[in-house]
Amino acid sequence: MTPRLALTVSAGIVLLLAGPQARQASPPAAPPAQTPVVRSLHVQGSVWMINAGSVNVAVQIGDQGVLLVDSGTEAAADAILAEVRRLAGDRPIRYIVNTHAHLDHTGGNVKIASAGKSIISGNFAGQAGPAAANAAKILAHEQTQVRMQAEGPDAVPAAGWPTDTFFVAKDAFSFNGEAVEMLHQPDAHTSGDVIVYFRKSDVIVAGDVYVNTTFPVVNRAHGGSYAGMLAALNRIIDITVPRDKAEGGTYVIPGHGRLADEADVVDYRDMATVIHDRVRDAIGRKMTLAQVKASPLLRDYEGRFGAARGVWTTEAFIEAAYLSLSPGSPAGGAR
Repeated sequence: MTPRLALTVSAGIVLLLAGPQARQASPPAAPPAQTPVVRSLHVQGSVWMINAGSVNVAVQIGDQGVLLVDSGTEAAADAILAEVRRLAGDRPIRYIVNTHAHLDHTGGNVKIASAGKSIISGNFAGQAGPAAANAAKILAHEQTQVRMQAEGPDAVPAAGWPTDTFFVAKDAFSFNGEAVEMLHQPDAHTSGDVIVYFRKSDVIVAGDVYVNTTFPVVNRAHGGSYAGMLAALNRIIDITVPRDKAEGGTYVIPGHGRLADEADVVDYRDMATVIHDRVRDAIGRKMTLAQVKASPLLRDYEGRFGAARGVWTTEAFIEAAYLSLSPGSPAGGAR
């Protein structure tokens, strides 16, 4: 468990109500996109966590400027930018690090990068838009850039694609007086996941390899695997160091959900490991996917992590786990 920390609300949801006469005068219009409620809290050191709706964004603030890990959704970009300005004042936004390619974490790239200013001037890799205008640089693993390019500019415009990528297991640089490590977690949630570790502040930003609101999200269509998710969770645990009575110490900002520490990640890893073994056992007993879905295999965890509807349902998780751990699948059955 983590201590309760105060939240600051900087933007809210505004509901416009029309009277009966107005509704009769014209057909109902599609509701406008709502700006998520944005809250922020100081984690420790130079790192803040901004929650925008269901998505978390991390912000490191110091004398050299501002670094963001992920940029949230396009709809939340203005509110996130306003909260960054409230926290950082006139310090320039220098970098955005994307943990992976999905739009709920990269949708704000264009707007937030455009509002920043790079330490290094010039056009990178022929990029248009913010990169050419000397805006904040966008850093990611090369597989994230490959995924964005495959999705095309209708998903994330080219101006929001990474300006700098890496392909090795770890890339690192110094910013605001601390080492910032970008650790590639291959074939986990996607093929291009990155965990960002702020060493001096002792904060890990996990992206979607660790969320504490649902079962592990294994996106097989984008290169994810169950074995890779377990490896990523164990990598986080390898880095974290708790304080007294296993509380505090290294904090972990999940892609979705509440701020966590090592004990929280261990509990989640243990749940994922138990389910891994149960699914492997079901596959070994020649149970079909339909039989596994109909079984009470997740009965002791479904109340906490399951969902009957939404983006990531219990059924979708069982299917992804079954197919990922079946013989013949990429990393099938590996641990």
